[in-house]
Amino acid sequence: MKTACHYAIARFMPFIETGEFANVGVVMFAPNARFFGFKLLVNRHARVTNFFEQMEPKVYKAAIRTLREELERIDGMLKQMGTDRRMKNLDRMGALTLWTEIVKPRETMLRFSDSRVVLADDPQAKLKELYAYYVERNFVTREYQEHILEKGVRGWLRDAKLLDRFHPARVGNDEYHAQFPFVAGPDDKPEKIIKPLNLGYTDAARIIDHGGQWVVRINALRKRQLLPGKVLFAVHGPDDFTPRGRAKREVVDELKDAGVIVTPYGQAQSILEFARQ
Repeated sequence: MKTACHYAIARFMPFIETGEFANVGVVMFAPNARFFGFKLLVNRHARVTNFFEQMEPKVYKAAIRTLREELERIDGMLKQMGTDRRMKNLDRMGALTLWTEIVKPRETMLRFSDSRVVLADDPQAKLKELYAYYVERNFVTREYQEHILEKGVRGWLRDAKLLDRFHPARVGNDEYHAQFPFVAGPDDKPEKIIKPLNLGYTDAARIIDHGGQWVVRINALRKRQLLPGKVLFAVHGPDDFTPRGRAKREVVDELKDAGVIVTPYGQAQSILEFARQ
């Protein structure tokens, strides 16, 4: 049977002036299941400390340690109210009052979102699921990331009144084909292709793997004379001299060798000039 779970998202906001924050944890209370739990971003916090680059990492570590200690203390108080099931009944009113106190607005670096409610069969599993979504952002798949890039290009084309020239289409034949988001001309004889490509992965191997898939596809289509003469890839990825940057440049070079025009994703005018040609 599903039970109602109250939950709130822990947010790290070191600079009150800007209002910027990062999700760093989830806390949950399910009265009917006598469950209280929390999950905080204690390790692997580089994305948070890198985002707030003016702040020393030790500030975050101290803040999250203090919050964990506070939540552990509250867990002990709730156990005395009956969450550990040693009491016949839960002191429901007292526990809900304490929950309200936990998530009330506060003027500290770590604060909580408004309390929300979700139904769950297993509160512990739901807590992990919510943490994976709000903190680890497990929904950000390769497909999702490229969808965001495609949305950006679509907006540029729309603003320039060029969007009606393009449509998503499968380019190729029954032997070999690939799906592209922006294709000009009829499906059986495309005239131009624009493809946003995300190479912004944290791991160089993933950059090479994903980019290499498109190099193979382009070469296979070109070999079969199924590609138009004009193909542009708008590439998002690192431009530094790390292994990630080298991996991205390797993919870009291979795309160029395959006859593709490559431009950085952020250069909207270059993409629009290509679309107008």
